Amino acid sequence: MENQVPSYWLIKSEPFKYSWDDLCRDGETIWDGVRNHRAANNLKAMEIGDRLFYYHSNKGLEIVGIAEVSEAGLIDPTDAEGKWPTVKVKPVSKLDNPVTLKAIKANPELDRIELVRLSRLSVGVITREEWDKIIAMSQD
Repeated sequence: MENQVPSYWLIKSEPFKYSWDDLCRDGETIWDGVRNHRAANNLKAMEIGDRLFYYHSNKGLEIVGIAEVSEAGLIDPTDAEGKWPTVKVKPVSKLDNPVTLKAIKANPELDRIELVRLSRLSVGVITREEWDKIIAMSQD
């Protein structure tokens, strides 16, 4: 069942492995390979229609786009034991201007964001307030 009000998340990918442009080219992908329990719990909590910031990690260090959960409640096909959850995601829109990790860290309104507090987490929660602030920063 789809959410009436979407939840907000952040997913990370190293651009040389799977970039925003790759997602746009493919139109949809399965978000596989997550093997961290907290990140897996976040994937398990996602529902169709939830919104995701797409963050380029390692190189770039910036939020570059908005994606959406297109299918939820899946088992990761790269997991031979069938224990790890995943979702399918599709692109929604590129941000007008990427929002860098440096800009996020410099903004006191974002001092509790998981991207900074739990920097190694590959799938994180974003609050509605954080979402709105980052969208506003991308439009400046």
